Amino acid sequence: MLGILSGAFIAIQAPINAQLARGLGVPVAAAAISFLAGAVVLSLITFFTTRTQGLAIDWRAPAPWMFLAGGALGAVYVTSSVFLTPRIGAAALMAFLVAGQLLAGMLVDRVGFLGVAVREISMGRIVGAVLLLAGALMIRLY
Repeated sequence: MLGILSGAFIAIQAPINAQLARGLGVPVAAAAISFLAGAVVLSLITFFTTRTQGLAIDWRAPAPWMFLAGGALGAVYVTSSVFLTPRIGAAALMAFLVAGQLLAGMLVDRVGFLGVAVREISMGRIVGAVLLLAGALMIRLY
Protein backbone atom coordinates (compact mmCIF):
# COMPACT_ATOMS: atom_id res chain seq x y z
CA MET A 1 0.00 0.00 0.00
CA LEU A 2 2.85 2.38 0.77
CA GLY A 3 4.23 1.87 -2.75
CA ILE A 4 0.84 2.68 -4.26
CA LEU A 5 0.45 5.74 -2.05
CA SER A 6 3.95 6.94 -2.93
CA GLY A 7 3.19 6.48 -6.62
CA ALA A 8 0.00 8.49 -6.22
CA PHE A 9 1.95 11.27 -4.52
CA ILE A 10 4.38 11.35 -7.45
CA ALA A 11 1.45 11.72 -9.86
CA ILE A 12 0.06 14.58 -7.79
CA GLN A 13 3.46 16.21 -7.28
CA ALA A 14 4.15 16.52 -11.03
CA PRO A 15 1.32 18.95 -11.87
CA ILE A 16 1.89 20.88 -8.63
CA ASN A 17 5.53 21.42 -9.56
CA ALA A 18 4.57 22.26 -13.16
CA GLN A 19 2.13 24.90 -11.89
CA LEU A 20 4.82 26.24 -9.56
CA ALA A 21 7.17 26.46 -12.56
CA ARG A 22 4.57 28.42 -14.54
CA GLY A 23 4.10 30.80 -11.62
CA LEU A 24 7.81 31.31 -11.05
CA GLY A 25 8.62 31.50 -14.76
CA VAL A 26 11.74 29.36 -14.31
CA PRO A 27 11.13 25.57 -14.32
CA VAL A 28 14.44 24.68 -12.67
CA ALA A 29 13.58 27.04 -9.80
CA ALA A 30 10.40 25.04 -9.19
CA ALA A 31 12.46 21.86 -8.97
CA ALA A 32 14.83 23.57 -6.53
CA ILE A 33 11.92 24.75 -4.36
CA SER A 34 10.50 21.22 -4.37
CA PHE A 35 13.83 19.83 -3.17
CA LEU A 36 14.25 22.58 -0.59
CA ALA A 37 10.81 21.93 0.87
CA GLY A 38 11.48 18.20 0.93
CA ALA A 39 14.86 18.75 2.58
CA VAL A 40 13.28 20.88 5.31
CA VAL A 41 10.56 18.30 6.01
CA LEU A 42 13.00 15.39 6.02
CA SER A 43 15.46 17.31 8.21
CA LEU A 44 12.75 17.88 10.79
CA ILE A 45 11.68 14.24 10.69
CA THR A 46 15.32 13.14 11.01
CA PHE A 47 15.91 15.49 13.93
CA PHE A 48 12.88 14.28 15.87
CA THR A 49 13.46 10.61 15.02
CA THR A 50 17.09 10.65 16.13
CA ARG A 51 16.22 12.54 19.32
CA THR A 52 13.26 10.39 20.34
CA GLN A 53 14.95 7.07 19.49
CA GLY A 54 18.39 8.03 20.76
CA LEU A 55 20.02 7.40 17.40
CA ALA A 56 23.14 9.00 15.95
CA ILE A 57 23.85 9.43 12.25
CA ASP A 58 27.14 7.85 11.14
CA TRP A 59 28.22 10.38 8.51
CA ARG A 60 31.43 8.44 7.78
CA ALA A 61 29.80 5.12 6.83
CA PRO A 62 28.49 5.82 3.30
CA ALA A 63 30.87 6.30 0.39
CA PRO A 64 31.31 10.04 -0.29
CA TRP A 65 29.78 9.85 -3.78
CA MET A 66 26.50 8.61 -2.30
CA PHE A 67 25.90 11.94 -0.58
CA LEU A 68 25.49 13.55 -3.98
CA ALA A 69 24.25 10.74 -6.20
CA GLY A 70 20.74 10.29 -4.81
CA GLY A 71 20.02 14.01 -4.79
CA ALA A 72 21.43 14.50 -8.28
CA LEU A 73 19.32 11.67 -9.69
CA GLY A 74 16.26 13.02 -7.89
CA ALA A 75 16.96 16.49 -9.31
CA VAL A 76 16.91 15.09 -12.84
CA TYR A 77 13.61 13.32 -12.09
CA VAL A 78 11.89 16.37 -10.60
CA THR A 79 13.19 18.78 -13.24
CA SER A 80 12.18 16.41 -16.04
CA SER A 81 8.73 16.09 -14.51
CA VAL A 82 8.38 19.88 -14.34
CA PHE A 83 9.22 20.15 -18.05
CA LEU A 84 7.23 17.13 -19.27
CA THR A 85 3.98 17.32 -17.29
CA PRO A 86 2.54 20.32 -19.18
CA ARG A 87 3.73 18.88 -22.50
CA ILE A 88 2.63 15.23 -22.34
CA GLY A 89 0.28 15.14 -19.33
CA ALA A 90 0.54 13.49 -15.93
CA ALA A 91 -0.68 10.03 -17.02
CA ALA A 92 1.79 9.70 -19.90
CA LEU A 93 4.60 11.01 -17.70
CA MET A 94 3.79 8.48 -14.98
CA ALA A 95 3.65 5.67 -17.55
CA PHE A 96 7.08 6.55 -18.92
CA LEU A 97 8.50 6.98 -15.42
CA VAL A 98 7.29 3.54 -14.39
CA ALA A 99 8.65 2.04 -17.61
CA GLY A 100 12.03 3.67 -16.98
CA GLN A 101 12.00 2.49 -13.37
CA LEU A 102 11.24 -1.06 -14.45
CA LEU A 103 13.98 -1.16 -17.07
CA ALA A 104 16.56 0.34 -14.71
CA GLY A 105 15.34 -1.98 -11.94
CA MET A 106 15.86 -5.00 -14.16
CA LEU A 107 19.43 -3.87 -14.87
CA VAL A 108 20.07 -3.19 -11.16
CA ASP A 109 18.77 -6.68 -10.34
CA ARG A 110 20.80 -8.30 -13.11
CA VAL A 111 24.15 -6.87 -11.99
CA GLY A 112 23.39 -6.82 -8.24
CA PHE A 113 24.15 -3.09 -8.02
CA LEU A 114 25.11 -2.03 -4.47
CA GLY A 115 24.28 -5.41 -2.97
CA VAL A 116 20.81 -5.86 -4.46
CA ALA A 117 19.92 -9.54 -4.85
CA VAL A 118 20.89 -10.74 -8.33
CA ARG A 119 17.97 -11.80 -10.51
CA GLU A 120 18.24 -12.99 -14.07
CA ILE A 121 16.44 -11.22 -16.88
CA SER A 122 13.96 -13.93 -17.79
CA MET A 123 11.63 -14.12 -20.76
CA GLY A 124 8.74 -13.25 -18.43
CA ARG A 125 10.50 -10.08 -17.31
CA ILE A 126 11.27 -9.12 -20.89
CA VAL A 127 7.66 -9.64 -21.94
CA GLY A 128 6.48 -7.64 -18.92
CA ALA A 129 8.82 -4.78 -19.80
CA VAL A 130 7.70 -4.78 -23.45
CA LEU A 131 4.04 -4.75 -22.37
CA LEU A 132 4.70 -1.88 -19.97
CA LEU A 133 6.48 0.11 -22.68
CA ALA A 134 3.62 -0.61 -25.08
CA GLY A 135 1.16 0.56 -22.43
CA ALA A 136 3.14 3.76 -21.86
CA LEU A 137 3.12 4.48 -25.59
CA MET A 138 -0.62 3.81 -25.82
CA ILE A 139 -1.30 6.18 -22.92
CA ARG A 140 0.79 8.85 -24.64
CA LEU A 141 -0.65 8.38 -28.12
CA TYR A 142 -4.32 7.82 -27.26
